[in-house]
Amino acid sequence: MKKPPTLGRTTARGLIKFRGDRAAQLVPQARLAGPMPWVIAIMIALTVIAAAGGLALSNVVSNARAELAGGATVQILEASPSERNRQADAAEAVLAEHPLVGSTRRVPDEELDALLEPWLGAGAGSEAVPVPALIDVRLRGDVTQQSLGTLRGLLVDAAPSARVDAQSSWLGPVFSALSSLQWLAAALVVLLGLTSAAAVWLAARSALGSNRDTIEIVHLLGGTDVQIARIFERSVGFDATLGGAFGLALGLLAILFLGQQFADLGSGMMAGGGLRWFDWVAIAAIPIIGVVIAMLTARLTVLGALRRML
Repeated sequence: MKKPPTLGRTTARGLIKFRGDRAAQLVPQARLAGPMPWVIAIMIALTVIAAAGGLALSNVVSNARAELAGGATVQILEASPSERNRQADAAEAVLAEHPLVGSTRRVPDEELDALLEPWLGAGAGSEAVPVPALIDVRLRGDVTQQSLGTLRGLLVDAAPSARVDAQSSWLGPVFSALSSLQWLAAALVVLLGLTSAAAVWLAARSALGSNRDTIEIVHLLGGTDVQIARIFERSVGFDATLGGAFGLALGLLAILFLGQQFADLGSGMMAGGGLRWFDWVAIAAIPIIGVVIAMLTARLTVLGALRRML
């Protein structure tokens, strides 16, 4: 008597897996049924704006530091106009001959008057309000305490009223404030990422609770935790992709609008805050990272809840 044909182990496992996959599809996939895609869109838009602001501030600081690294300013603090001009001419002549100095430029009095007019009025350059002569000095290297000491030593005899300062020292508080804003932008990006993950976690927990009975039946039909988690993961990934694309579009519109507003200011420092091509690549990667975080959060949440549920 012949024995009935039996299935091989590999074939049996395939049938069980096929049956589990078909059973797992019984779990409803409610796409765009709740607020989660719109929450993700808002979070992505805010993250894009915060990241762009942080990158722009980083570019402003780096460009300003590079521009001011080799700059020094010589002020001739002399009340008498004739003596002030004599010392300024002598200082320029001495500085131009030193190998440490790359170039010098005396700021015209008309330019100084125009800069001071909004605060001191039209008579800024009069004898009643003496304005020091300014010489812009560009060194061949970065400004150091040693190089500043060398410049001061050169001007002791030629211009006794001269005062030498590094241009970067004037903007030290500004650089500190911008660095603080950079850290704030980075913290906002991290917090928004955690908030998005929390939103996905709550949505996944809510979906599991509303489909508890269906999930129990799926388990009885052979569906595994991984197969069920994959269903939720795909659903969350679809919603996160739509929300991320919409959020990226909103963020880019806000960046372009704010960029135009700052460009209209005509500030030289703000002009150095333009985003480079790799900054745009990093911004474009934000929705992709958001989708990955959302899908990973959904998978871990569902797997952890299923182990406690059944």
